[in-house]
Amino acid sequence: MMLQRKAALLAGTGLLVLAAPIALVAANPAAVVAPVAPAPAPSAAPAPAETAAPAGEPASEGAAPSEEQSSSSSGSNRLPTLEELEALDTDELDELFGLKPTYDIPSAQRRATTRVGILAEDEGGLPATSLARQPQSIVRAALTGTQGRLVSRWGHIALRRALASRLAAPEGMSGVEFAGLRAQLLNRMGEFGVARAIAQDVDVDVWNARLSNAAIDAYIATGDIVGACPLTMLRAGYRDDVEWQMLRSICSAYAGEAARARNNLLRLRDRQSGEDGNVIDVLLAQRFAGAAGLGNSAVTIEWDDVDELTPWRYGLAAALGIDIPDRLIDDAGPYYQRVSASLPALPLSQRVEGVRRAAREGIFSSSALIDVYAQGYAASREEGPLGTDAALLRAAYVDPDPAARVTAIRTLWGDAETIPYDRQVLTAYAAARIPANDGFAADAGPLIASMLTAGLDRDAARWREIVDEGDAGWGLLAVGLPGNSGQVSSGAIDSYRDNDQTTGTRRTRMLVAGLAGLGRISDGTRNAWNRDLDLELGRETRWSALIDRAGEVRNAALVTMLMGVGMQGDDWSRMTPRHLYHIVSALRRSGMEAEARMIAAEALART
Repeated sequence: MMLQRKAALLAGTGLLVLAAPIALVAANPAAVVAPVAPAPAPSAAPAPAETAAPAGEPASEGAAPSEEQSSSSSGSNRLPTLEELEALDTDELDELFGLKPTYDIPSAQRRATTRVGILAEDEGGLPATSLARQPQSIVRAALTGTQGRLVSRWGHIALRRALASRLAAPEGMSGVEFAGLRAQLLNRMGEFGVARAIAQDVDVDVWNARLSNAAIDAYIATGDIVGACPLTMLRAGYRDDVEWQMLRSICSAYAGEAARARNNLLRLRDRQSGEDGNVIDVLLAQRFAGAAGLGNSAVTIEWDDVDELTPWRYGLAAALGIDIPDRLIDDAGPYYQRVSASLPALPLSQRVEGVRRAAREGIFSSSALIDVYAQGYAASREEGPLGTDAALLRAAYVDPDPAARVTAIRTLWGDAETIPYDRQVLTAYAAARIPANDGFAADAGPLIASMLTAGLDRDAARWREIVDEGDAGWGLLAVGLPGNSGQVSSGAIDSYRDNDQTTGTRRTRMLVAGLAGLGRISDGTRNAWNRDLDLELGRETRWSALIDRAGEVRNAALVTMLMGVGMQGDDWSRMTPRHLYHIVSALRRSGMEAEARMIAAEALART
């Protein structure tokens, strides 16, 4: 299972406004340095050097306690009154009498936080020491300034790889804080499973508030509610909101404390009954806790007074198999589609739209998308929209007649002028099975685009002799093929522009930016087209200086994180050729030439 998860990480591995944090970074791009040489791995079981932070943001390490903290500490020596004792729950009593556990892993098995992540370098991760000497201000600004949605599927895949890598924290930042920043960004990207795995790579007792919150969000999004139970056991006073109290009660039920869980949830239910719609939260918690054996805890879930979805409501309802009214689902945002994509408790019919979004955004690989459709075919054969598409996909693979397979692929693409990108992801491997001959030349462009969504560049290369210079397929191959060391001529680009029907020859502008970033046109050709198309490739900003410097010193991890800042948006209309040029160039120079090629090809396919 672990190998499958790691493989999945690798497989599927307007004007754009940069985030304010980057613009405010008080660092000179020259501060970016090359990665340090790898150091010996830490011993198997060192004791963590960090201690848990309280519920707020973590204080600076080594800071002296405040007067408030001191007074609070001295005040704790006062013995509680009888009435106070009666009001304490078992966790509070344990803490009062020193019986509360401080960690949940034996000391011999506890893990250091010097390097955190789930992809080691020999498993496809980036070098562990990539960020060890980088200014923490730059890394923090990149991680917090990226809001999650990237215009590029391949940009998403590359950023996920970097965030999942087993990395040492940048200079001046603790390993726990670094893990929390990464987990939060992964959640914003819809990569809830990876965020959960990052949190689980750190012992719970040293989690700070950032990592704790990110972990809880990931547990709820993945339907793994009881995954948060170690945190509730060790950090009972971490939060005091209703969601946290419900979570603690659920964990109490699964720990065998049925009476305590039942009583706590009944008190919360009475408290929330006066708030319109909020009682549904406690009812869902009661139902979930009931699965642990609360006895007479059956509750009826009614949505009549509920006006909106929340992650808690959606996560628990999905985990319990409770239907959510269409009126709430229809008004829900992209978050719920991303969550639904990977929730096996949901029926396939409710996951389809989420799965398609996940494929477009890079959360799902082509193989993962095909697996969902295969499940649909096994469950319904050719009944319903999913079954019909699944049958067409099967024909696209197994029909002995290549012409019939192409027809099936075209049908899956639909009649729209622009092929839905998730459909191109879906047909990537089927497109790779189509023989490259003149009989299918009219479909060469979209077939090549489909193949490159899954990185099938060697299969796409078979079409070199079929496409004509200046065609859409030619442009994709010009940026997408490996080892293309020949210089693309200005005349070929001019032919491509003649065939470009996009507004303002936008696709040609992206082609020039991609070719320039990949170093596949001469300096003279780049400068001439830069002037002709007014691309402003040479204009420098704080962000471009930072990412260029990171590429120059071959720091792939920092390049990728800075790439995330420069790729934010809902679609490719938010990406400028200048940003594309800097991203592709920095990726190539840092050793991520394959990702650079795929991003350049995606820019043409989706423009």
